Amino acid sequence: MQRVIPHDPYHAPFCEQPGIGNMVHNLDDVDRGILHVLQGNAREATAAEMGDLVNTSASTVRNRIEYLEEGVIRGYHPELDYEEAGFELHLFMVCRAPTARRTELAKEALELSGVINVREMTTGAHNLHIESVAVDSDTADETRAGLEELADLEIVSTQIINDFHVQPFNHFGADMVEE
Repeated sequence: MQRVIPHDPYHAPFCEQPGIGNMVHNLDDVDRGILHVLQGNAREATAAEMGDLVNTSASTVRNRIEYLEEGVIRGYHPELDYEEAGFELHLFMVCRAPTARRTELAKEALELSGVINVREMTTGAHNLHIESVAVDSDTADETRAGLEELADLEIVSTQIINDFHVQPFNHFGADMVEE
C-alpha cells in the first residue's frame, strides 16, 4: 500500500477548499510556470525547454503535466482561423433562458450546426452566450432559426465578430518562467 503524504499534491491529487464545495488542485510555482508556457505554445514546447524555463528537469515537467491533466488541463485544442477555413461569418449571440433550463438549452444549442461554443452565465438575465460560424448569411440564418426553435430560449442580440484576441492569463505563472 502506498503511503499518502497529506500536503504533497503529487500523492494526493485533489484537496478540498472549505466552503467551496468542489475539488481543486494544489498548484505550486512550478505548476503555474508550466501552465503559463503551455498556454503560450503547447504544441511546440518540449518538456526539456519547459524544464529550463521553470528551473526543473524534463522528467519533473512530464510528471507535473500528467498530474495537471487530471483536471486542470482540459485538453489541447487548435486555435482556428474560421475565415481562412471558409467560414466568413463569426457570430456572437446573447440569449436569455430560464435558469432551470439553462444547462439543457446550452447542450441543445451545441448540437446545432455552426455553434462552436456556449457559455452559461450564473448572473444576469442574459445567461447564455452562443458563438457560431457560418460560410454565408444563409447558413448563419439557419443556425439562428435553429436557436429560435429551442423552447424557452430568447435571442436578445446578435453581433458579428470581427476578430478575437487570446493570451495566456498574464499573471498565471509568468513570474516563474525564466526567459
